[in-house]
Amino acid sequence: MSSLIMKRLDASSDNFSQQLQDLLAWDEADDLEVQQGVLAIIADVRKNGDKAVIDYTNRFDQRHILKSCEFELSKEALKAAWEELPAEQAKALNVAADRIRAYAEHQKTQSWQYTEADGTTLGQKVTPLDRVGLYVPGGKASYPSSVLMNAIPAKVAGVGELIMVVPAPHGELNDLVLAAAFLAGVDRVFTIGGAQAIAALAYGTETIPAVAKIVGPGNIYVATAKKLVFGQVGIDMIAGPSEILIVCDGKTNPDWIAMDLFSQAEHDENAQAILISNDSEFLHAVEQSINVLLPSMERAEIIKASLSGRGALIKVEDLTQAADIVNIIAPEHLELSVEEPEALSEHIRHAGAIFMGRYTAEALGDYCAGPNHVLPTSGTARFSSPLGVYDFQKRTSLINCSQVGADALGKTASILARGESLTAHAQSAEYRIKKG
Repeated sequence: MSSLIMKRLDASSDNFSQQLQDLLAWDEADDLEVQQGVLAIIADVRKNGDKAVIDYTNRFDQRHILKSCEFELSKEALKAAWEELPAEQAKALNVAADRIRAYAEHQKTQSWQYTEADGTTLGQKVTPLDRVGLYVPGGKASYPSSVLMNAIPAKVAGVGELIMVVPAPHGELNDLVLAAAFLAGVDRVFTIGGAQAIAALAYGTETIPAVAKIVGPGNIYVATAKKLVFGQVGIDMIAGPSEILIVCDGKTNPDWIAMDLFSQAEHDENAQAILISNDSEFLHAVEQSINVLLPSMERAEIIKASLSGRGALIKVEDLTQAADIVNIIAPEHLELSVEEPEALSEHIRHAGAIFMGRYTAEALGDYCAGPNHVLPTSGTARFSSPLGVYDFQKRTSLINCSQVGADALGKTASILARGESLTAHAQSAEYRIKKG
């Protein structure tokens, strides 16, 4: 394999801002053909329900389903998948699930209220969603961690029913995924995928119940379908390619940093891995480590395409400048591989998750650290947060006016309503104003 040469950027150069902008640019333009195809599938599922889902499933997944009852897995099948797991895998899933659940428990919010001096009570009622749909990639793909990360916060939030859809091309299912579904408390599992599964969850069919929100990753057809049904249902996010940004002071083993870059670059050719350092010799050392370690990687070609196409090594004057660049990039995953990560983290405003210190590999967060691995990408960490318990709860305002409160507030509301020429609003408030 020929040597990999990564882009080199220097924050002191005159055109650095443009170079950084070009590096981060990601073409998210919708594929019109894909969108039209997905719209047709959604319309078909809305009109024909189970029949359409069966037709698409048989066509795209090479199945031979005749009746809708054939694509639901029994709870016994999920339990059997769990009980038949090798002990080592079962233990690892249990450890991850326990840690994810413990972290999620800290995110729970409670209803609250307070009473004003005149007896008026104001508050907020926090209610879990009734039913949530979880999309999980299927076939040979094995993402049990994704099942745990999406399902456990929903259950901690108190979601009434969790419906999982997972495609089974040629009837093939992954036991590890099914075991994770059992462990996480998924209520029902349907072996369907693609845009037809998203449409079924959004609008419901004779067999598949409509949900309030859809979460979970998928291919371009799934992502497009989620965009198109948003409004009918809530969605978690539209995720772009995976990202890692590492800030290092030059004192971490360069092999560690190289492998951390690989850990995200191996996802796909469009993943982005960037290293920032104030030590130019260290940047060179990491590049050497990359070329030494790369040939031994199972997904070497994907990693090479990712690092050469969208990766970069960025030289900065100091760590303060590094923090400024981090806030511009707003990365999905941020490693602060420095002497005093807590101090540096105080300067970070935009990042999906921050991995602090030399020993905290981003991969730990992907599987078992506890915080959710469903994170904002493509700079959306500027305004978005990781998936959490709060995504499966909704908030309702509570207002209970006393007679005295209605009198005082009514006068204020009346003035404002008449200022907006909404006289029925004003009179409605005025009826409660104390006369005389």
